[in-house]
Amino acid sequence: MENGPMNELERRWQMILGGDVSKLGDNDRRIASALDALYASPDPSTKYRRGGLGGSVPRVAKWMGDIRECFPTPVVQIIQRDAFTRLGLRQMLLEPEFLTAMQADVNLVADLMSLKDMMPEKTKQIARQVIQKVVKQLIERLEQKTVDALRGALDRSKRTSRPRTVDIDWSRTIRANLHQYLPEFQTIVPQRLIGFARKQRRLVDLDEVILCVDQSGSMAPSVIYASIFAAVMASLPVVRTQLVCFDTVVLDLTELLADPVDVLFGVQLGGGTDINQAVGYCAGKIQQPRKSHLVLITDLYEGGNADELVARLRNLLSDGVNVIVLLALSDDGRPAYDTELSATVAALGIAVFACTPDQFPDLMATALRRQDIFQWAAKQDLKVVAPKA
Repeated sequence: MENGPMNELERRWQMILGGDVSKLGDNDRRIASALDALYASPDPSTKYRRGGLGGSVPRVAKWMGDIRECFPTPVVQIIQRDAFTRLGLRQMLLEPEFLTAMQADVNLVADLMSLKDMMPEKTKQIARQVIQKVVKQLIERLEQKTVDALRGALDRSKRTSRPRTVDIDWSRTIRANLHQYLPEFQTIVPQRLIGFARKQRRLVDLDEVILCVDQSGSMAPSVIYASIFAAVMASLPVVRTQLVCFDTVVLDLTELLADPVDVLFGVQLGGGTDINQAVGYCAGKIQQPRKSHLVLITDLYEGGNADELVARLRNLLSDGVNVIVLLALSDDGRPAYDTELSATVAALGIAVFACTPDQFPDLMATALRRQDIFQWAAKQDLKVVAPKA
């Protein structure tokens, strides 16, 4: 490796080992420097991978900017998580300059939510902007699918000439506009749209959905996604949506659903867990049991009265409430949970499983139609907790 230019194999080994990077190109040296800063050996006598970020906020902020330019977003997010673990950068989230340089994602939002009470006002303003950016991205990703899934059953006995795009009856529309065929473009330009009219539902007939979310630290991604979905669902005139978060106290955030960012700033991550108390609160909010759906999002590590919790859930079922327990609402969909209590809850006939945010709209549509949740989960290849024998 001492004479002539490096071949690709030599280049890769040099990037892995660090050390003398004089033969690397400018961009490779920049990447190597960024990796050295994080993955440096703690032993100064070690030949390779020496470096570090020190405690300087400006230096860390510049490093964050470098990795965002050098690596794709998924890699940046991994490096950021490693930085928090290896270098203890959590305190630096309180610094506006550092926070601005971070790659915003759900994990960063969770960290900001947990630190919001410690932030000076200037940092809090920037944190709100970061959270707002992530919320906007999540809504863009999830809103339309949620709207399409939940907006209401189509009344196929009626037709309208001013349908929404998703309600267009394309077969009838094409037949009605065959005379508008343009041979040169091999297409039809429809002058008249024919679609399905939607059922009109009175407010008193609306289904009620309560998202009851565990806000203990391990459930942070679930809280974020549940808040986004609750805000989207609350904007629809086809369901009445409530959001309740809990640890050892119950926090009703329904009044804040017009602004998901306000919801997330209202959440208090961490603390103990009293699921029984939260379910009792939700039970008191239910007005029409047979038109109500309780989605309990928790890992079921109960710090309160587990026997009373099971009894409450049994009573809700007997009243006609549609109860679903999600062990996680997260991108990986692989929760850690109390296996014994989850099996006991499953023995009541409640579907207990985890799902991803992309699966959640279809889950809610299935629930609102009172269709078989177990069958739906099987089609999604989701692992449902087996009942306790």
